[in-house]
Amino acid sequence: MLSRLALSIILLACAAPAFAGDQAPPWLQQAAQLNLPAYEKNTNAVVLVNECTAVINEEGRVTKSCNYAVRILQREGRDNAFAAVAYTPDTAKVKEMDAWLIRANGVVKRYGKDQTLDALAAPNDVYNELRVRVVSAKDDADAGTVFGYSYTTEDRSVFSQDDWEFQSANPVVSSRYTLVLPVGWRADSVTFNHAKVEPKVSGSTYTWELGNLSAVADEPMSPTLSNLVARLAIGYYPPVAGQTPGMKTFANWADVGTWMGELEDPQVILSEPLTAKARELTANAKTEYEKIQAIGSYVQKVQYISIQTRLGRGGGYRPHSAAEVFAKSYGDCKDKANLMRAMLKAVGIDALPVSIYSGDPAYVRAEWPSPQQFNHCIIAVRVSDQTQAATIIQHPKLGRLLIFDPTAEETPVGDLPFYLQGSLALLDSKEVDGLVQMPVTAPDLNQLERSADLQLDGDGSMTGGIEERARGQVAARFRTEFRRLSRPEYNTMVEHWLVSSAPSSKISKLTPVDDVAQGRFALDIAFAAPGYAQLMQNRLLVFKPAIVSRREELSLTNTKRSHPVVLMSNSYSETVRVKLPAGFEVDELPDAVKLDTAFGIYNTSYDVKDGQLTFKRSLVQHAITVPVEQYAAVRSFFEKIRAAEQAPVVLARQ
Repeated sequence: MLSRLALSIILLACAAPAFAGDQAPPWLQQAAQLNLPAYEKNTNAVVLVNECTAVINEEGRVTKSCNYAVRILQREGRDNAFAAVAYTPDTAKVKEMDAWLIRANGVVKRYGKDQTLDALAAPNDVYNELRVRVVSAKDDADAGTVFGYSYTTEDRSVFSQDDWEFQSANPVVSSRYTLVLPVGWRADSVTFNHAKVEPKVSGSTYTWELGNLSAVADEPMSPTLSNLVARLAIGYYPPVAGQTPGMKTFANWADVGTWMGELEDPQVILSEPLTAKARELTANAKTEYEKIQAIGSYVQKVQYISIQTRLGRGGGYRPHSAAEVFAKSYGDCKDKANLMRAMLKAVGIDALPVSIYSGDPAYVRAEWPSPQQFNHCIIAVRVSDQTQAATIIQHPKLGRLLIFDPTAEETPVGDLPFYLQGSLALLDSKEVDGLVQMPVTAPDLNQLERSADLQLDGDGSMTGGIEERARGQVAARFRTEFRRLSRPEYNTMVEHWLVSSAPSSKISKLTPVDDVAQGRFALDIAFAAPGYAQLMQNRLLVFKPAIVSRREELSLTNTKRSHPVVLMSNSYSETVRVKLPAGFEVDELPDAVKLDTAFGIYNTSYDVKDGQLTFKRSLVQHAITVPVEQYAAVRSFFEKIRAAEQAPVVLARQ
């Protein structure tokens, strides 16, 4: 599903010479003369002007004129000298697009039609009407240059809505959105991530403006940029609802759910081959859950191919007929959800599509009823009380619903990708009147269990084996690595992970086992690590019992923080058994660690018996967003974990 412009854009290298007659427009000349405050040393660019004016006529056609200018402060910021304008040819056109580069010495270079590329926005799709006009000046830009562009588009979209981001990560001097409506029309707006921005209203013209916006710090484990920068959602309405044919307005989420259902329900078309296949897949299923598993697994294997048509008229939300998708055995997310819905219907199980945003569980906001907040489609299956799974929610009108993503091949029925968990989503039905929250699976369902049986020799060499058993979203991540890499690439990745903790180690056996049906992934390793323990004065052996690091980096090292910390639900436990070398005994052991906080629980323990050291560590991490005010506490928590996992054991020769 395509509701926002997340574009894979072909870059155009421009090499046209600058001519003496090239001149920048007055608005860009003025922007280039602005006196700027001092910025942090790592600030690569600053946006001088970011403004758009949208003029709506009585028929709902939108003419949008926009100006954008950016000053490059560091050579590393040259990628900001780039312009892209997306449009759908069936309802929209780019009437004008021009760009200019003002060098530090004042020389102007203009980029016209010959330096503008018009290309498919998603070249990997089989067919997608969305196109993009691109100008790239990054090869000409350098520190001190100003790049600016302007464009005018005309569009006749199905929606009477728009949105505006006041900034990206760069600081902004001025950002403004202006809406010009026909007489008698009205507009409203919702502001996200910022105090409400009230418009200046003059007649039927509305202007929202912010200025002097600071750069957004790049910090690990932060919310996404869309949840940090000021955003605006706008709706505009004619005096009488339905006055403008073809322009859809939404008063609430019930309107959106009804509209989505009207697009999707007629596409649940069964054919004889589809019905026969559904019955064949479930012939040996003994329970409702097994039927859902069988059909879900089949649909996940249907090739993902995107075919997007009539995007400007809502086509990006309407699936192809289930019979057609089954016959061709390919489709996008909404096609796969619709196919699964039809196949379940063929065996007597009811389901409905779910509109959701993929990639950021906090992106969708309840305050703005709009299908444009969604970019993905999954499915909710009505289940009986006998069916049990961690991804079942209870809806007040629709009852028990099992949530599943037929597009996510790495995540089986009964689980949900981590990037969807906790999201606000819409059940596409006239029976709903609001958003529902997607389930969040418990830490013990996203677990890594590791065991290591090792032999330490008197010269410091370590040999032995490591076994990992992962489930849930931890297994899904391991499965994704395994499937997307070639076998040599996968082996190299695992070797690098081992060598990062045990230098000079060599793997003699590496056996991955992927059990997607059960949501599990196993990895067995046999290895040797010469010189793992440090021999000091031929008397002491010093080594870390945490022989391998966890896959996740503990990256909260900065003393100050600007953004909340986003933690995901997961857990791990590890048991390491080390057979000690003859003639050595334990001289020093680290203290056991016990940490119990609102965001996680961590424990370590040590035990020595019959010449064997047993080291255990475990972490239970909760899905939580930790506010900036508690950063010191969460940083301390992870610092103590890091210290515990670096703590050495000392052996002494007897």
